[in-house]
Amino acid sequence: MKIRTTEFVISAVKPEQYPDSALPEIALAGRSNVGKSSLINRLIQRKNLARTSGQPGKTQTLNYYLINEEMYFVDLPGYGFARVSQEQRKQWGKMIEKYLTERRNLRAVLHLIDIRHPPSAEDVMMSEWLHHIGLETCVVTTKADKIPKGKRAQHVKIIREKLQLAKDHPLVVFSSEEGLGKDELWSWIEGKLS
Repeated sequence: MKIRTTEFVISAVKPEQYPDSALPEIALAGRSNVGKSSLINRLIQRKNLARTSGQPGKTQTLNYYLINEEMYFVDLPGYGFARVSQEQRKQWGKMIEKYLTERRNLRAVLHLIDIRHPPSAEDVMMSEWLHHIGLETCVVTTKADKIPKGKRAQHVKIIREKLQLAKDHPLVVFSSEEGLGKDELWSWIEGKLS
């Protein structure tokens, strides 16, 4: 996709705050610090439209980014972050669940998994739940530059097995640093927009 315009639109916590638009939306789900903001920035070729933080748990709202005035990326709060109260986590859970199950504009979800580690229990739960509610997903294994090229296939195999993905389930090996997987991922996203 040729990026012409990008803009941060709104941080929403409830449906009334979602953009009033019929544009398609692609959501990003994953653990805190898995690299959702870095992935958005790499895809749209901007250094820091999506704020990255070394501190997990920073994204606490649904963050809407408008791309080319024809689609949105929706960055969801990261899960699996321990330093927030049980109550706060419950609220995030409800907010994410409501969005994923009720938002009509939602076309697909990018489920980000850190390639360096086997999927956590929360990763598995999210994967099963996305499958259960029937959302189209692409697993994106982030931080691929952090492991040697020769070991990536083994890491991907472990991720596929742990998430019990079908052989043909879309999975993109990605690096925000190197841009690895960027074109492949855009190609998958564009297929979901019509």
